[in-house]
Amino acid sequence: MTQEIQHNYQRPTDRELLEQTTNEKLAAISDVPGFDVEFDPEEAELAGAFRETALSEEDALDAIYDADSE
Repeated sequence: MTQEIQHNYQRPTDRELLEQTTNEKLAAISDVPGFDVEFDPEEAELAGAFRETALSEEDALDAIYDADSE
């Protein structure tokens, strides 16, 4: 008697793999203070390492005109 084996494995998406890797690295550095872990740019952004503080193009142009009027 043969049984049919069903394979329900679904490969994780690139985003899921990125999230998993990032979470594992964050866990590693929280468990071991001073542990040196390298993050690639996508992982660092996902972890919240970068905060955008640059002026928008519109704000920069407004600043030019404000400086001229002084």
